Amino acid sequence: MKSRILSFFKYALPLALAVLLMVYLFRNISIAELLRSFRQANYNWAVLSGILLLLAHLSRAYRWNLLLRPLGYRPGLGNTFLAVMIGYFANLLLPRMGEVTRCGMLQRTEKIPLNTSFGTVVAERLFDLISLVLLLVLNFVLEFDRLSGFFSDFFASRFGSLGQLSAGFYLVMAGMAVTGVFLLLFLYRSRARFSGNRFYVRAGTFVKGMLEGILSVRKLDRKWDFVLQTVLIWACYYLASYLLTFALPDTARLSPLGGLTILIMGSLGMAAPVQGGTGSFHLLVSGALLLYGWKAEDGLILATFIWASQTILTIAAGGIAFLISLFIVQPAAQGEAVHKST
Repeated sequence: MKSRILSFFKYALPLALAVLLMVYLFRNISIAELLRSFRQANYNWAVLSGILLLLAHLSRAYRWNLLLRPLGYRPGLGNTFLAVMIGYFANLLLPRMGEVTRCGMLQRTEKIPLNTSFGTVVAERLFDLISLVLLLVLNFVLEFDRLSGFFSDFFASRFGSLGQLSAGFYLVMAGMAVTGVFLLLFLYRSRARFSGNRFYVRAGTFVKGMLEGILSVRKLDRKWDFVLQTVLIWACYYLASYLLTFALPDTARLSPLGGLTILIMGSLGMAAPVQGGTGSFHLLVSGALLLYGWKAEDGLILATFIWASQTILTIAAGGIAFLISLFIVQPAAQGEAVHKST
């Protein structure tokens, strides 16, 4: 009973947050106006944007294979691509579930241990974070006048009260941090005492495999190929979102730098703990478009159009990938055989 309640809240809370955000954002927006803009949209741009997104996902699958190669695994690009698409599809159901889902898919089709593939996913997500930070710095330098005011107002309105917190609060937080450090040290020094514990052994095996996956970056035999794929992924993301600004007749065409702002704000919105960035994507993208002279209604309509186009593609491609995966015959332990032979 308790597990069912926890499972309910795990799904319900992000969804409730997404619904509240959408209700708040669309409280003054005419749905008829939104639908009219969608009917008048040039969907040729949406098709081109979708092709670029699929190319980005294919490049991500290929880059994932590059991380798995130093560990002795050679999964097929088709199976890796299916796993990536199913992962994006799973993120629409529960935030961050996609990372585990795609690793489970690759374990089923290629016999690659879940902990090892998950470690490589953590590694590639780290590179994505670095890429996003670099793009954010570049955007901030090129659009300093616009973005400096936006970020200062954004953080001041939400975190300005942190300086008014009592000293007791900071002492409690420091105490929790110190306690956590001592607990980790205790577990490390007492590892021999727990060596026979089944849970400890399984947890240790999982952590070891995950670290092996994370550190696979150091063993890359095609480092420049990895960098090239990372650049290609983000270039496709940029073009896929920027080209959609040309689709709506009632919105002014945004500058290329404005398109970079949309990419960054949209990526931050997608990282929020809600299904598919619902609400958070709309909030950040439409807010950023105000800096370029757009009306709030037009900015929200464009943000919704971009989000809807990308979400529909994820549902369609992810759903097809899931159906295809049902007919894939599981190979004999091919991944394990290759791994052991290296």
